[in-house]
Amino acid sequence: MTPRTLTCLVTEVEDLTPDVFRVQLEGRPEAVAHDPGQYLELKLEEDLWVPFSIANAHAGDGTIELHIQHWPERENSARLRELMQVAERLTLRLPGGDCILDPDSTRPLLLVAAGTGFSQMKAIVEAALHDDPAREIDLWWAARERRDLYLERLPRAWVEAHANVRFHAVTEVAPEEAVAGERVIGHRGRIDQALATTLDDVSGHDVYVSGSPGMVYACVDVLASLGLAPSRVFSDVFAYAPRDPIVPTAGSLVREGRS
Repeated sequence: MTPRTLTCLVTEVEDLTPDVFRVQLEGRPEAVAHDPGQYLELKLEEDLWVPFSIANAHAGDGTIELHIQHWPERENSARLRELMQVAERLTLRLPGGDCILDPDSTRPLLLVAAGTGFSQMKAIVEAALHDDPAREIDLWWAARERRDLYLERLPRAWVEAHANVRFHAVTEVAPEEAVAGERVIGHRGRIDQALATTLDDVSGHDVYVSGSPGMVYACVDVLASLGLAPSRVFSDVFAYAPRDPIVPTAGSLVREGRS
């Protein structure tokens, strides 16, 4: 899709935790169309655009959802939070990114996210379950503390509604109450270490990873040792912080002539 610049109405700003808030936007349905996994850029100043993953699959209703981490010590974050509180409309540029759900694949999905990287995975899960409710999905979500899993109830709802979905919650700090449930598994420590000690063979999976470059490549290195197919792993990190080799070759759904 060719990126478009448009103005959207701010319909809701909701605090999910003291550090993460959700923003609901509304625009013309055809203008906000995007593929699951893509991101937008929000205009903060005349020459300053800030990227955010789009947290919902396109449903044709003109809605856009964002999950935004607030860092009080960072100037841009403080200005963005203030803008969300007072603005009625925001200027956006979308869509961007090639880390999208492959519409032609039926392979099991292994989705790995840290922090608000969950927003990208949320859109992918919504689209995947809409297209094939029986598709095998393993969602891994890492955070420092359990409270940082700011929408834990949502993957739990996916698990409850779909016997083919499993949710792995990974926290660095042991939670006061264990993360548990049918097809809900709690892990303690770093996400790459949890993957290494839990998984056996990922050669048949499509893998999507969202987080910092260090987190993404640590996970890719672990998964590569478990049979990861280089052409079936996707992350926005591969575009803005590439390394050579990646695994050794990043998967890409960008085909010549694709619009």
